[in-house]
Amino acid sequence: MSGERAPMMAQPLRPPSAGRVVAYLGLLLLGAVTGVAGALVQPAWFPGGLLLALAAEAGLVLAAARVMGSRAGGVTVAAGWMIVVVLLTASRPEGDFLFAAGAGSYLFLLGGIGVAVICATLGGGRKPDGDPARLGK
Repeated sequence: MSGERAPMMAQPLRPPSAGRVVAYLGLLLLGAVTGVAGALVQPAWFPGGLLLALAAEAGLVLAAARVMGSRAGGVTVAAGWMIVVVLLTASRPEGDFLFAAGAGSYLFLLGGIGVAVICATLGGGRKPDGDPARLGK
């Protein structure tokens, strides 16, 4: 038993490295930029702009989860996207707003949230070390 490692759940948590923190902050910023770009593209080229914005968000969330090796990468991108989009829905004191009350805006908001949740859930989770297991063994 001296050469065996403890299961993943039994190991104490360590704080993330500085490089990992910087990577997560970069992903948060990248999600925010994607949210702003999607908010500007979706009304300009409806319905193609809407599909392009949602596809960009889905690709970024899945890629972030894969690159970071955990679902936290995808959740970080989704959080950046969601924060910016919610802030952009508020009207300004001058009466200006970015999202009109139309089907495209609602599809972008609700569809983007749905895409973020689905892609962050599908993103690769943490894989345990060791041999892959099969049911037939």
